[in-house]
Amino acid sequence: MNRWTGRAASVEEWIADFRRRPEFMANVTHWHTTPARPARTAPFPEELHPKLAGGLGRKGIASLYTHQAEAFSAARAGEHFVVVTPTASGKTLCYNLPVLQRILEDDSARALYLFPTKALAQDQVAELQELANLMDVDIKTHTYDGDTPPEVRRVVRLAGHIVVTNPDMLHSAILPHHTKWVKLFENLKYVVIDELHAYRGVFGSHVANVIRRLKRICRFYGSRPQFLCASATIRNPKEHAQRLLEEPVRLIDDNGAPSGERHFVFYNPPLVNRQLGIRASSVLETQKIAADLLRSGIQTIVFARSRVRMEILLTYLQELIRKDFGPKTIRGYRGGYLPRQRREIERGLRSGEIRGVVSTNALELGIDIGELQACVINGYPGSVASTLQQSGRAGRRRGSSVTILVAGSNPLDQFLVRHPEFFFGLTPEEARIDPDNLLILLDQLKCAAYELPFEAGETFGAESLEDMLEFLAQERVVHQAGNRWHWMAQAFPANNVSLRTAAPENFVIIDITEGHRVIGEVDRFSAPTLIHEEAIYIHEGVQYQVEKLDYPEKKAYVRQVNVDYFTDANVAVDLKVLHADLEEADGPLSRQYGEIAVTARTTVFKKIRLRTHENIGSGPIHLPEEELHTSGCWFAFADEAFGGRNETERQTALMGVSNVLGRLASLHLMCDPFDIRVVPQVKAVHTKRPTIFFYDRYPGGIGLSRKLFDLYAELFREGERLIAGCGCENGCPSCVGPADETGERGKELALELIRRALSEVPA
Repeated sequence: MNRWTGRAASVEEWIADFRRRPEFMANVTHWHTTPARPARTAPFPEELHPKLAGGLGRKGIASLYTHQAEAFSAARAGEHFVVVTPTASGKTLCYNLPVLQRILEDDSARALYLFPTKALAQDQVAELQELANLMDVDIKTHTYDGDTPPEVRRVVRLAGHIVVTNPDMLHSAILPHHTKWVKLFENLKYVVIDELHAYRGVFGSHVANVIRRLKRICRFYGSRPQFLCASATIRNPKEHAQRLLEEPVRLIDDNGAPSGERHFVFYNPPLVNRQLGIRASSVLETQKIAADLLRSGIQTIVFARSRVRMEILLTYLQELIRKDFGPKTIRGYRGGYLPRQRREIERGLRSGEIRGVVSTNALELGIDIGELQACVINGYPGSVASTLQQSGRAGRRRGSSVTILVAGSNPLDQFLVRHPEFFFGLTPEEARIDPDNLLILLDQLKCAAYELPFEAGETFGAESLEDMLEFLAQERVVHQAGNRWHWMAQAFPANNVSLRTAAPENFVIIDITEGHRVIGEVDRFSAPTLIHEEAIYIHEGVQYQVEKLDYPEKKAYVRQVNVDYFTDANVAVDLKVLHADLEEADGPLSRQYGEIAVTARTTVFKKIRLRTHENIGSGPIHLPEEELHTSGCWFAFADEAFGGRNETERQTALMGVSNVLGRLASLHLMCDPFDIRVVPQVKAVHTKRPTIFFYDRYPGGIGLSRKLFDLYAELFREGERLIAGCGCENGCPSCVGPADETGERGKELALELIRRALSEVPA
């Protein structure tokens, strides 16, 4: 409620009040305003079916936005397309209209919709069914996922006009059993792929191969579907769509949808120790701003970068405004919550019953959560595309909206809030995939061979198909008979191939406080840091202590507790060079690119007190190592780069430079920070020289470190600019790292090293 009138404040009133309050404005480094934009529309196309036009009219739609009209025209002309417009710009109608038009003209026509998550699929079915009801026609639309009952699955296979699913189900439950889906594949006219930007990295590389398998089965049944795609803003939408589909694609990016005035605020927490460069906690500043918005009656979404941070923020906010609204009006949302919980939260946001939600990037995608008014982002999400997606969840087509990005103390966040022109001048990141990564390709080739025998002369990706089939024949999983290769192994290959990670298994979280109750799940790679024994696992603001982790059975047993701390685990990474493919040298700096083996192991955990965030204890973790073979690039420094410094000073300089470069790398690669990792070694095993390693976080690599090999000079110069421009005296979390890690001369030594390394690098 508005603190003066007792009624809910408008966003415009809250913004005006915020601007008058020096305790906030002193920390604002940049305020960016995008003016409201009116709609640009086009009349319904002449050939639009009367029933479809009538249904749209009953929804209150009397014309199309220009990009919707262009998409309808492209689909009718038989073109594959990708629509790239901002959040809430009506992308759904771009593909729904041509699909519904075709089914109204030909009842035998079929369409397949792919969404990266179940929640998006269910949203889509509800919207399609509503439009079909308004048209008073029987268009059978069904979701087909892991939750679909067996008796419904048969109906979907035989009678579904539109089958809505996700890539995982297409991969493991539809394509391998295509003989049960003959009616779909014989009559498949359209394949809709929404949230195209989500298909990148390993996931996207797998999905590109699933689409190869889909097209192969369609050819077998005599169909050649059109692909209708939609994406949030990325740098290379047309190139990405063509790489994913291996088809020419038309780009539709002239957005005709209206939007309200949008405010984007960069907020840097105040310095609490100028000499050491220590700033107030970004979590506590986020909580303060979000609580102010909520108390003013403004429906707000808060984004956090990690599950732990999200749950901590939720706990703080629920405590702060419990008296004002009650705890159920502020909810959490993330992967690992059970589907029923997530649907309940989505409904509450749409109805307005839930006034605030704290989320990880799980709500970045276009799940229908109504029209929120404000967004607070705790820490730079790691990419321009993610930042725009999160900001776009607030302020839909009408009225003003505000997004406040609260910077963390790390070098990347600090670089952006001190150089906002860099962020607003950046084009969003590229979506990058490598469908011909040999590990991925071989797995998908097995799945394709199971589905249909391979014929001589067929192709499947850029690699030699015959060579790969001969390898699989030696492994005794395919058998050659004449000019055909047949699947011969007993195993069902798709069950053992995960599209999303190199490890398919999730760990189940079981609450044993009263009986046994499953409350969530955690993926395999997160498990060692989040649910090791004695960890505090926070779920919907409730604390649980992990009593036992059954690693072989993938189960964690937890008990509800009430403690004043949370836990954070350390990961030790060891790596060795397997082979160097490229090598260059510029004076004291040499760089290489090649294959590396990485071993990661969680070692210890820290107990961190709530609110003060001080370390109050620690303990060991005893869990198996995780191994990864990938590609990487590394920078080695010659002795002269250190100017006669002793061993301790060399180590300090190397740590400081790696802290800075590691944070900036994702910015220059236009990728998510999770996609690439940095590891400094004071004495690398293979060269005996101080070295900074960067490696792709995916088996076999996806080309990021290869690009970094070429971008190195730009990266080093930006690192120098960040260190030199930081206002601290000796080094701080915003540049080379805190003084207790890099010593009293960390800043000076890192700056000296990076300048010497650059001394002979071409300008």
